[in-house]
This record gives sequence, C-alpha cells and structure tokens, in this order.
Amino acid sequence: MADLGVNIDHVATVRQARRTYEPDPVWAAALAELGGADGITLHLREDRRHIQDRDLRILRETVTVKLNLEMACNDDVLAIACQIQPDQATLVPERREEITTEGGLDVASQKARVAEVMARLRDAGVSISLFLDPDPRQIDAAAELKADAVELHTGRYAMARPGPQRHHELEMLRQMGARIREAGMALHAGHGLTYPNVRPVATIEGMHELNIGHSIVARAILVGFEQAVREMKRLVS
Repeated sequence: MADLGVNIDHVATVRQARRTYEPDPVWAAALAELGGADGITLHLREDRRHIQDRDLRILRETVTVKLNLEMACNDDVLAIACQIQPDQATLVPERREEITTEGGLDVASQKARVAEVMARLRDAGVSISLFLDPDPRQIDAAAELKADAVELHTGRYAMARPGPQRHHELEMLRQMGARIREAGMALHAGHGLTYPNVRPVATIEGMHELNIGHSIVARAILVGFEQAVREMKRLVS
C-alpha cells in the first residue's frame, strides 16, 4: 500500500493570483491530514510563484505527518531547508519559465553539485529523495550518491494515450522501480497522476509513496479538500 503525499502548491497558486490571504495552504494541509494524507508536499520555488517562506515556516510547526519539501539545488532555498528541517527534501530541476516541473533532475551530469547539496541536507537531519526520469543512467547516479529515495517522474505515463503507448511507459516505470529497490533506495512516484490513471502506478511492486497535487486540488474545488484527499487515498490504497 503506497503512502499518499498531497502537494498543496496550487492552493497557494490561487491565493497568489490575487496576492491575498486566501485560500491558505496551511488550512489545506490540515484538511488533507483529516482526509488521510500520509504526507504534505510543497515546492518552495526560487521565484516564490506560489508557496511563500511564511507557508513553509508555519507548516513545519503544524503538519503532523511527513513534510516533504521540493526544491532546486539553489543556495537560497538550501539555506532555508537546512534551517526549517523538513522531514524530506526532494531535489527537482527548476526553470522560471515553466508552468510546472517538466522533467527529472539530471543527476548524472551534475553529481558533484547534487552531492554537495545532499551533504548539507543530511547534516541538517533531512532525508533526501531525487526526482528523476525513468532512465537507468539517472537511477544509477542516484545509487552512487546513496539517495534515500528516488521519485520517478510519471509525466510521460500520464500523458500517454491509453493502449500500447501507456503500457510501454508503465512498463518502464516498473523496470526502473525494480532497479531503484535493488539499489536499496525507496521507490516514490509523481507528476500528472490523476484519479483515473493512478492505480496502475500505485500497484507497482514496492511503491512506497505517491505525490499528487493538481488533480486533488482540482477535485477539491468541487467536493472539498478533505473529501478529495479521501477519494485519492482510497485509490492508492
């Protein structure tokens, strides 16, 4: 049974559209916990387009489940992470012009920098996950760096048409999931997962954690946040 990490970024996206105080992602996190979330995920971006420093500080004090901070290998955010000490940091790529994270972190070509960031986070007592494409070269690099977990980027699977194309992408996730577990790292997955497409990924052998945001926030507009999380938790369980 996979754990469900609820990404609350897009609650903050709605708030920042008007630069006001509502909806508050802190409230959303509390409702997500009531709905059965095993973790709360948020991405503190360099440009602060949604989650703000204030959100992270308050959530560190109020969240009672796992707090997972998505972050780039950026000195500013790294310093904040080491100070706030989330339970887990997930290292992701980041470009200012992207709407959302568009692919996995290229660990293989920047191992020295990633290793430096990981060392500082570990010194602060933070567990480390790497957000990677289902690419054996990247998985092997993560194993060399002794990451605690790898979160497989499920975007290609989520965007694939039902049928042979989606089956191929799911098989790649299965194969890379096995490679991750054989290397002694925990298997996580996320990006583009929705209520209709999540179950095949949730049932991959050894799947430990799924991080899902946009689909839950979209559903919450119609049925409420606690109910939306409860429905997703039922699917991944």
